[in-house]
Amino acid sequence: MIDDIEELVVCESFSADLEAVARSAKVVAAMGARLLGAEPEFLVIDGVTHLRWTFGTPRVLLLGHHDTVWPMGTLRTHPWSVVDGVARGPGVFDMKSGLVQLFHALSGLGSLDGVSVLVTGDEEVGSITSARLIEDAARGLDAAFVLEASADGGALKTQRKGTSMYEVLVHGRAAHAGLEPEKGVNAAVELAHQILAISGIGGTDGTTVTPTVLAGGSTTNTVPALAQVDVDVRVETVAEQQRVDALMHALSPRLDGARLEVRGGPNRPPLEAAMSASLFELAQSLSPVPLLSAHVGGASDGNFTAGVGCPTLDGLGGVGGGAHADHEHVIVAELPGRTKLLRDLVEAVLSA
Repeated sequence: MIDDIEELVVCESFSADLEAVARSAKVVAAMGARLLGAEPEFLVIDGVTHLRWTFGTPRVLLLGHHDTVWPMGTLRTHPWSVVDGVARGPGVFDMKSGLVQLFHALSGLGSLDGVSVLVTGDEEVGSITSARLIEDAARGLDAAFVLEASADGGALKTQRKGTSMYEVLVHGRAAHAGLEPEKGVNAAVELAHQILAISGIGGTDGTTVTPTVLAGGSTTNTVPALAQVDVDVRVETVAEQQRVDALMHALSPRLDGARLEVRGGPNRPPLEAAMSASLFELAQSLSPVPLLSAHVGGASDGNFTAGVGCPTLDGLGGVGGGAHADHEHVIVAELPGRTKLLRDLVEAVLSA
């Protein structure tokens, strides 16, 4: 397993580099073919390469991604290593170790009939091209097991917030800031009003509505004609996601002559606790050690599977920490136990 993880990590796969993602897909495909005994389908959508294995009529989906947040060349500063039982390297925790666990878990099954595997190439940038694939793959199945990295202490992820993403553009009117500012409509001032209004939408039931990236203006002596803000939304329930979406699209300008344009909307539905409860209970019954569960703010492709009504258990991948950070790492000693747990879960669902 360590050798396989190394093979994936040293093949860098930055989401924004579609050629690198395509190269990574070939490495993942070869590994899967070796361990599963079957070649995958290559699904290329808008240049992004995804992989799918299907065995018989699917009842269980195993889901992961092979793209990472790390720019090409990161291996020069964050090289692959295994020291004192800790594996390090770009993407080792999120989530190349999880892919290796997936393949090794399935390789030990007597039969793969009823299993589907989907490995996507754009999870880290919002699953824009793979969302429909994921939903279609999960719809009507008995279970989806997501090989994203664990939460702290190896906890399984039984609840995730849903996400929405917006871009709010303010259209004003330019004018000379010294000679005739009164003839302008200041998009920056209007944006300030909107940011305060947007900030007030959250704060209930765990909902966060966060203005993030700001831009506006052209020169220091010109009344800004255009300004914009990106907005990150995290919600616990579908009802909250719909409430926020309605309020975002109902924003109205405060200054005469200003015009608003609101782009975006829900990206991933929430993974609500009810969608993971039965599978977590099953995992507890199969595990030789007590299992922890975690509720996290970050979203994954498991949000999509839960959103179409498929029972979903997330965080079954590597145990370690540092996702998207310089200290990203995986605890090697945890790999066999996590792999066996996944194998036992798949067997239990297929035999039910």
